[in-house]
Amino acid sequence: MPDGKPVLDHSDLILRPDPARTVVRPFSLEYPAAFQDAEHSRTQMIVERVLTLDEAGLAAELELVTHSLDERHRDVDAMLLRRYDEIAAQMPAPLTTSAAQRRLIGAYFSEEYSYEAAALFNPSAVLVRDQSTARDGGVRFVLSLRGIGEGHVSSVAFRTGHWVPGGALSIDPPSPVAVPPIIEGASLEDGAVVTLRVDGSRDISETVLFPVLPSQHQGIEDLRLVLFTDDDGSTTYHGTYTAFSGSKARSELLSGDGSETFVMRALTGDAAGAKGMALFPRRVGGQFVMLGRQDSESIWLHRSDDILHWAGGGKIVSPSYPWEYVQMGNCGSPIETDEGWLVFTHGVGTVRNYCVGACLLDKADPSKLLARTPAPILTPSPNERDGYVPNVVYSCGALAVGRDILLPYGVADSFTAFATTTVDRLLAVME
Repeated sequence: MPDGKPVLDHSDLILRPDPARTVVRPFSLEYPAAFQDAEHSRTQMIVERVLTLDEAGLAAELELVTHSLDERHRDVDAMLLRRYDEIAAQMPAPLTTSAAQRRLIGAYFSEEYSYEAAALFNPSAVLVRDQSTARDGGVRFVLSLRGIGEGHVSSVAFRTGHWVPGGALSIDPPSPVAVPPIIEGASLEDGAVVTLRVDGSRDISETVLFPVLPSQHQGIEDLRLVLFTDDDGSTTYHGTYTAFSGSKARSELLSGDGSETFVMRALTGDAAGAKGMALFPRRVGGQFVMLGRQDSESIWLHRSDDILHWAGGGKIVSPSYPWEYVQMGNCGSPIETDEGWLVFTHGVGTVRNYCVGACLLDKADPSKLLARTPAPILTPSPNERDGYVPNVVYSCGALAVGRDILLPYGVADSFTAFATTTVDRLLAVME
């Protein structure tokens, strides 16, 4: 700032990955292509082997399964039976099985996955609708987080917290249990909707959204949550994320009420094949508005009458300063202020250093850039630069309460830290 004070105040609070947090997800396998047999799949072979076990063998295997899973998972039998139903539907003929055989078959096609064993980072923050438990003039909020586990696969995790603007920040201890969603739908092609039922979670920290579709095979990355208010006053939690198949990336949309159900929908149009799209929290000029980085270098603005279809658009902010010469993009959905739309940005400079800055867009016409920070407001510090990907600080969405701002951010693609500031402090360092 002009008076020499830092723009951000840093919290001592850190969220680090915990390999003990696991979720049970489907385990699927097939023979290598040269050994595949259309008449007799590997799945079928495993099922047939299970069916050869006598009652004593079944009981012994099930005891091992329940001893392993019951310690940190809920409703294990129901979960295994759901998995059995999915496997039975793949069989060439109906199966005749006992309850014990069904549970054990379900277990053979399930795996316990440590979804944040390697990293927990790139957060976004939104207010919860029910503020009845907020205290001391504070607010309750939800964090979305990107967890990375075995195979560098990205999943979405959640935490809740409490923040007093200008004061204390706390993150609630997560539940020891992680609950997989019940998946309804198998494709996002042709406008289909995949529904994820999470009513088995007793609080949102138990909910884990792992890849369920071919488009997401390698990860659901960098969810940018926003509480969207439509023209009729209704609100919906929306979150754009990058679906990565392992070879291709595209943008998809997660929507829900924040409690029992999420839906996944693919974005369409020539703008939807890019990473890092962020939805404005309301319509502007009667249209949905989105930020993107379609050329992998600049921040773009898109307008649409359909929240799922994005085409055209144009560049509104391009690299101008050394810390962003390589590329820049958004750090989450814009925040509406009296002065305009406040957008946190990321810039990539020398040695692939990722830094965070900010800019201000016109409220009526967000294609107009009003001001921006010539220097970053957040850089990798000496004690926060080491990790899975060094020299990176990055956020997927800040939270504003009045003129106060909470900025959660990922460090080195490894863990999550927090900072606070105000709209006035940010505007003071813009040009």
